[in-house]
Amino acid sequence: MSRDIWDPAQYWAFADERSRPFFELVGRVGAEAPARVVDLGCGHGELTVTLARRWPDAAIEGVDSSTEMITAARELAAGHPGKLGFAVGNLADWAPDGPVDVIISNAALQWVPEHRELLPRWVRALSPGGWLAFQVPGNADAPSHVLLRELCRSPRWQDRLADVQRWHPVGDPAEYLGLLAGQGCRVDAWETTYQQVLQGADAVLEWVKGTTLRRVLAALGGDGSAETAEFLAEYAGLLREAYPTGPNGTVFPFRRIFVVARKGS
Repeated sequence: MSRDIWDPAQYWAFADERSRPFFELVGRVGAEAPARVVDLGCGHGELTVTLARRWPDAAIEGVDSSTEMITAARELAAGHPGKLGFAVGNLADWAPDGPVDVIISNAALQWVPEHRELLPRWVRALSPGGWLAFQVPGNADAPSHVLLRELCRSPRWQDRLADVQRWHPVGDPAEYLGLLAGQGCRVDAWETTYQQVLQGADAVLEWVKGTTLRRVLAALGGDGSAETAEFLAEYAGLLREAYPTGPNGTVFPFRRIFVVARKGS
């Protein structure tokens, strides 16, 4: 992304829901004693630290394009023992200076339009028998996203926002399986739709403010602008209709795509 629009606190407001896919992804990685592990799109590092706990003898590197996120990650790592480091970097340009045993990318590749071209390069960066694992949101057709695109292209907002949101930025499991199998990998690809129950007022709005809405908020001048307040009020009303609050909270179905590939030896 061209500029830093991320807010670590807003992103982590739903910590349990955001971390669950990470653990289900990493749970399918069978590496026993990797020497070098890289987390691409590591965010604020909370989940990267868990990789250091799983593989305490490995050098763990986190890379993210957001200066805000990496600042938070470095503060987190300051008191953490072991070989754990974080750096600002663009995923599209990332290239290691030597073989990597495990590459993880959690909920990041949807922001990289050319990520299909990156995957073969990342496979080549793996050591023999190395692992590549990533998961991405697959909810471009969900009401939250459809309503957002329609609102951005409405007469009131089209001049500012019509081109802010991308349509279908990720593939399905079969596409990624074919792509990585063609690179000589053994591939496990699947999808899961979580029935997330979110708590709080305008819970779905608060969720998307941590991710999908970041580009829109930046285009409107940030969280405190009058236009942002107007847009959010209109969008919140649409979301309340699409996702009514029940006695236990707001049910927010969320589809995710998972891929774990092992390079041939």
